[in-house]
Amino acid sequence: QVQLVESGGGSVQSGGSLRLSCAASGYTSCMGWFRQAPGKGREGVAVITSRGSTRYADSVKGRFTISQDNAQNTLYLEMNSLKPEDTAMYYCTADRAPTCDSRGTLSHVYRGQGTQVTVSS
Repeated sequence: QVQLVESGGGSVQSGGSLRLSCAASGYTSCMGWFRQAPGKGREGVAVITSRGSTRYADSVKGRFTISQDNAQNTLYLEMNSLKPEDTAMYYCTADRAPTCDSRGTLSHVYRGQGTQVTVSS
């Protein structure tokens, strides 16, 4: 089992920045973030593979950066130039399977409780 605990959400004005953190217990191979806004479906935001490669949703490319500190077993999501449409609950995900490199964050087995991000105009 992998436990994931997110932190760092909050309220900011449009154009502002936030950094989300996700502390993981146990071994993980791939990790990522997805978000879900009220009344909308889940959207994969970013993923980092076992080899350290990253992929982003088109909606956040150039504004968000996913990274991880392997020594601390912590995942980060640096979010800049935030827009009101970024408002959502953000969830950290993880997977241990060797095949996770070819899959997106929405397919990961483990998920945290989420942290709320609210961007006002």
